[in-house]
Amino acid sequence: IELSSILFFLGILVAVAALESVAVTGHDGHTVGLLRYLAEGLDKLVPNQNIVIIIIGFLSAIIDNVPLVAATMGMYTEPIDSQLWHFIAFSAGTGGSMLIIGSAAGVAAMGMERIDFIWYFKKISWLAFLGFISGCLVFIALSPFLHG
Repeated sequence: IELSSILFFLGILVAVAALESVAVTGHDGHTVGLLRYLAEGLDKLVPNQNIVIIIIGFLSAIIDNVPLVAATMGMYTEPIDSQLWHFIAFSAGTGGSMLIIGSAAGVAAMGMERIDFIWYFKKISWLAFLGFISGCLVFIALSPFLHG
């Protein structure tokens, strides 16, 4: 493991912890962390949590999925085995493949295999998009049966 990788992940966790510790007054008047405040704002703006998680998946195509998932850990208080976390893991992981820059593995593949961003966008991104949307629809359709 490279020292730069360790420092990258430590930096992400420190940044997320800093955002969690910034206290703001929530929508209900209580003091909450900044990430929780953003989650409450997203829930008011987009009342369907599945759509919010799909948006997180699209953001994961641009922003690396590790800091994005780390940020969501400060946004939601659901138990660790909740379907919310399963859907976030799927959405962020699969959404990161829509663009080659959306994941560390994609960036590494660009360097190792000399894959061009435009080539990936033309040849692969639409397949990743179809897989992402199909997976989201299947997850949402099966969710009531699997999670009660």
